[in-house]
Order: sequence, then C-alpha cells, then structure tokens
Amino acid sequence: MPLRTLMAAALGFALAIAAPAVAMGANTGTVVSVKVNMARILRINAPAATVIIGNPGIADVTIQDPQTLVLTGKSYGETNLIVLDASGNPIADTMLQVVQDQANVVTVYQADRRTSLSCEPVCQPVIMIGDDASFTANVIASSRNIAGAAN
Repeated sequence: MPLRTLMAAALGFALAIAAPAVAMGANTGTVVSVKVNMARILRINAPAATVIIGNPGIADVTIQDPQTLVLTGKSYGETNLIVLDASGNPIADTMLQVVQDQANVVTVYQADRRTSLSCEPVCQPVIMIGDDASFTANVIASSRNIAGAAN
C-alpha cells in the first residue's frame, strides 16, 4: 500500500488534537475532553447531517458548518457523540468526557455550604456544580446586574 494511502487512512480514522480544534474520524476509541461551561471546536472529515449526544445533560453539540461541530460541556461525566452523514452512515462515534477546570479554583467549605472562587489574578466567585444554592443565585444575580448595566 503506498505511503500516501496509509497516511490518508490514518488521518481519516485518527482522533488528533489540532489546536484549538479536534479532528474526528470514525470509531476512534479515543476520548474527547471538554471543560464544564466551555466550548470546543470539532472538525470532521465528511459533511455532517445529524449529531447525537448520548446524554444531553452532560454535553451539547451543534453543527456550525457541515464539517465543523461546536461541543459544549454542560455537566461532569462521560457520554458519547455520534455523527451521521445525510444517508445516515456514521462519520464518527466517540466518547466525550466533561471535566472541571481545577486550575486556579479554590473551594471554600463553611459547614455544609460550599462556594468556589477563581483566583487568577484575584479571587472572584464562580459557579461550580455542587456549590451552595444561595451562593449560586447571588453570583447569577450579580452577573445579570453587570450585563444590564453594560446595555
């Protein structure tokens, strides 16, 4: 088999990091990772017509253009992503892992109440799954006030 054919086959079936996007091929067995509340670009090797997320509570995906998907982490955990072409044939079938960004995050426990702070360069409140409900509500209200003032 010629080297060019081998390289094309390897690229077509490999899941490789291509900063900042991920290139996807069919049935790779590789896990794609995305952080909670963050988005990631996925490039596929054929036009997508349908995308399926096994558990939409963990991640969401949208078709940006026929060969570009946008993956968003919604909650911690693992699920799968299936991409089909217009004929219903699989283009990609891979596992997704949604993880928390631990860098510069400080978790504060006060009895049974938990709050999270992002401390780069100064500590600011951030919403993390598992934080105290009143803390989360206050952070959301503050964010809405700031967004309203900007309009």
